[in-house]
Amino acid sequence: MLIFKQATTLQHFLKHIHRNPSATGFIPTMGALHEGHMSLIKAAQQKQYYTVCSIFVNPTQFNNREDFEKYPISVENDIEQLLAAGCDVLFLPSVDEVYPPHWQKEHYDLGSLEQVLEGAHRPGHFQGVCQVVDRLLTIVQPDAMFLGEKDFQQCMVLHGLLQLKPQHPTRLEMVPTKREADGLAMSSRNRRLDEAQRQQATAIHRALQHIKKNYNSKNAVRLQTEATQLLQASGFRVDYVFIADAGTLQPASSDTKEAVALIAASLGGVRLIDNMRL
Repeated sequence: MLIFKQATTLQHFLKHIHRNPSATGFIPTMGALHEGHMSLIKAAQQKQYYTVCSIFVNPTQFNNREDFEKYPISVENDIEQLLAAGCDVLFLPSVDEVYPPHWQKEHYDLGSLEQVLEGAHRPGHFQGVCQVVDRLLTIVQPDAMFLGEKDFQQCMVLHGLLQLKPQHPTRLEMVPTKREADGLAMSSRNRRLDEAQRQQATAIHRALQHIKKNYNSKNAVRLQTEATQLLQASGFRVDYVFIADAGTLQPASSDTKEAVALIAASLGGVRLIDNMRL
């Protein structure tokens, strides 16, 4: 695996030196890697992509400074995992490399996606996500970008970014959420849970399963209330439990072809999100 820290060096390599005939698959991450990230690498490899992974903790997408400062950093372990997974290239830039002096902040018209759920609870978050991904796509110029479905709303936002930015000839590939044996969605934030909290955290998956099991027999409002109560009984502070149209993230209705249940809740100061297609 080759490691690049400078954008121009990586660009030169991908454009002039890399001669592999396969297309490039890009996996953007903030590090603290786990099997969920490795599943993205594997998904790209299965489609014969040359894999480029980035590790960059993006400051512009944190609306909570404390959350940014507590984000887990484990670069050496991350590199070991990427090597074991057979990743081809790691891009490991500094903040100044991603946002150089000449970089100009841009506002992205994300419509209603920016006003609901994560957008409502984390003002400015998706603007920051779009800023960094727009910049990384400009540097890497991949044929496809692989994202985990755990961040369902973020996947929708970045699909919208690609439509806003046709200069990025990149296809979005969504990969199913990787889960622990007890159902908890793999997340870098799980590392911040103590042993007792780790057991409590499984309530999120149980709440989603409850919604899925009863979706055709109970109305959405009742299911949202029941799932919220289940989470609260397990010690969570709930931001939202919401059943939405999977194509718009507006409330699911009788006309909805595919619905998704989304949850965001905090346990001991650690905020976790998850979702399940219904």
